[in-house]
Amino acid sequence: MPHPDATPHPYWNHNVHYHRLVLDAVPDGCGRALDIGCGDGLLVRKLAGRIREVTGVDRSAAMVRLARERSAQVPNAAFVEADFMTPDGAPSGGFDFLTAVAVVHHLDFTAAVHRMAGLLAPGGRLVLVGLARNRTPLDWLISGAGLPAARFLARRHGGKSGPPEMPVQDPAMAWGEVRRAARGCLPGSRFRRHLLWRYSLVWDKPRS
Repeated sequence: MPHPDATPHPYWNHNVHYHRLVLDAVPDGCGRALDIGCGDGLLVRKLAGRIREVTGVDRSAAMVRLARERSAQVPNAAFVEADFMTPDGAPSGGFDFLTAVAVVHHLDFTAAVHRMAGLLAPGGRLVLVGLARNRTPLDWLISGAGLPAARFLARRHGGKSGPPEMPVQDPAMAWGEVRRAARGCLPGSRFRRHLLWRYSLVWDKPRS
């Protein structure tokens, strides 16, 4: 039986806020999952509560060390220090579920999602939570609407925080550009923009 995460919310930030979205998207009977850019392994530990085998991959040695320390009591969680974009930089494919939270904006979008799609088993599900930049007046209006909610939630959770040494980078692609690129790379994917300056992208790999 998967080991439940004993401390599902040790800290809160805009990325952690959308972990619930990722967890809710896990398909029934999911056996193997991969979290790309796993950081300190918080999402891996949550996924391990409902999936038989979960692997986190991160190219930061410091993050992988921290993830292993914090996940020592979770027997169905494993961590790999690697760049998943390289041919030998990720565990072998065939995953039923693959997720990446606040990762794709650090990479070339098209190359990254094609690589992720290739790691999925037929019928597997990809769930991305990403960032994009404002370009249009509507973008700025929607982003402004998120400020009251973000302030309220930060106060409710005792402030916004996270593990040290997490890489930070501003997104290059605008919201509309991400949506169009997703349609081209992942036909049938479901794109949704969320209040706390994040989008979600869900795609089910065809079985054939």
